Amino acid sequence: MVELFLFMLERVGLIIVFAFLMSRWRLFREKLFQEQGTKEKIWLIIIFSSLCIISSYTGIKIVSGTIHPLNQMIHSTINAEEAIANTRLIGVAIAGIFGGPLVGVCVGIIAGIHRMTLGGFTAIACGISTILAGFMTGGLSNRFKIRQTFSYKKAVIIGICAETIQMLVILVVAKPFEQALQLVTLISMPMILMNAFGIFLFFMIIKTFIDEEERTKALQTHQAFSIAQQTIEHFRKGLNEESCQTVAEIIKREISVEAVAITDKNGVLAHVGVGEDHHLIHREIMTALTKRVLEEGKILVATSAKEIQCPHDDCPLSAAIVLPLMVQHRTVGSLKLYFTKADSLTGVKKELAEGLSRLFSSQLEYAEIEQQRKLLKDAEIKALQAQVHPHFFFNSLNTISSLIRTDADGARALLIKLSTFFRSNLQGARQMLIPLKNEIDHVEAYLSIEQTRFPNRYEVEFIMDESLFDVQIPPFTLQPLVENAIYHAFKNRKEGKIVVKVQRVNDKLVLLTEDNGCGMRKEQVKQLGKRIMQSEQGTGTALWNIYQRIHEIYGSDADFYIVSTLDVGTKIMIQLPLKATRWE
Repeated sequence: MVELFLFMLERVGLIIVFAFLMSRWRLFREKLFQEQGTKEKIWLIIIFSSLCIISSYTGIKIVSGTIHPLNQMIHSTINAEEAIANTRLIGVAIAGIFGGPLVGVCVGIIAGIHRMTLGGFTAIACGISTILAGFMTGGLSNRFKIRQTFSYKKAVIIGICAETIQMLVILVVAKPFEQALQLVTLISMPMILMNAFGIFLFFMIIKTFIDEEERTKALQTHQAFSIAQQTIEHFRKGLNEESCQTVAEIIKREISVEAVAITDKNGVLAHVGVGEDHHLIHREIMTALTKRVLEEGKILVATSAKEIQCPHDDCPLSAAIVLPLMVQHRTVGSLKLYFTKADSLTGVKKELAEGLSRLFSSQLEYAEIEQQRKLLKDAEIKALQAQVHPHFFFNSLNTISSLIRTDADGARALLIKLSTFFRSNLQGARQMLIPLKNEIDHVEAYLSIEQTRFPNRYEVEFIMDESLFDVQIPPFTLQPLVENAIYHAFKNRKEGKIVVKVQRVNDKLVLLTEDNGCGMRKEQVKQLGKRIMQSEQGTGTALWNIYQRIHEIYGSDADFYIVSTLDVGTKIMIQLPLKATRWE
């Protein structure tokens, strides 16, 4: 029996080799673990049936209760008084466990019928037990969800049960009984234990590879996200030479490649590493491989300098993976990783490069969306600028016309203020951010005109921290607040006071307007700035526009508050962070 244990262990070695080879075969792994359709099941039936048949052919011949001398390794036929000890049920069990009932049954039937054709006094018994093993392993695997949980303990137990049933079937079916009993006594323990051991090893090899693959993917993901985190601020500026040069340097530093290049549709934007002497920026794309990627929008791999097709005769780059950079299903550029040796382009680096390509494409798409939002905000600012009431312009001209007769110097000064006001309007329509001083000049020009038209109607007090005058803020942020106070706060009053305050509070710039006008109801305050309203007093478009723009530019770092009490007055406060905006 000890000798049989050793021979069975040798046969289990074949299973180990098979498991190792299959674990490295990507197609097999995909068929084994993906959602299995008819095509996948057919593949698994072919693979595991072949394993079972080979196991039968390489079985250990038993003659009259003794191990037959191994004159040959493969047995195409077995005499009537002979039997074989083999690892066939390992293939059936694994097929049922990983492929489910259908695969297990089909492999069991194929392996069982094949065993019957080999002959021997246990041919029928072994054939029947093999078919039963297919039914049992497939059914129990689904019941215990072994493939999903990868429980090798349950798989080993199922294998032991299947082999035990085979021994019982041999005792019941094989004739004569005395010979069957002698055979079972000799082979039962070696076959049960070694086949269970074979199933365990098969599971461990597959599981080890899966764990290794998952660790590799985790490292790839970590590395890809690390690179993406370092490059996001640069790609948000779009595809330009400065951003692409920095990104290429980051990729080369983080990944073991000889060179990194980035292009747009027209030319090379960056090339870092080997080949810098002739893969120059500001030049048209030289390599035919890159041109194909830009045309087809597909990932292409080159494993020789000939495939890269660089026109420079002495180019040391001999392998490359070129990936398209996509924005909304359009190819806008390419990312190229170059190698001086073809064997340096491993599968791991290919997968990492593909991941980076997708991440970079997402970053570029986000940058384009950001740019579209910026253009939209430009349009909104232009719309806000267009809201200047036409009669304000004509009333201002009428006021200047009247002053010309009585106060020429005053008329001239007022005309300069009107010029400053409209110049600020035009500037605000063209720029996303302006110095705070420009916005204050805009407010002062507006107030000068209004106070000339309505002298002594209201008093304006400025409280300014001049050290903040160079801070960049969105245009039309403060002026509309003052205009609102004049038109709405004092609509039914002959006089009033407005306080305009600019100050620093911690790391925030605070812009505040406060009036002692008629105030508003709480319902109005809740809605102002959050949406456009329709009312006799106005639409609230200016406040809504300010609210939308500052949150678009500064995100959650910006605040907008309105506090108002009926017949007491209104306070509007804007807080902006004293740091770079998302669009700078």
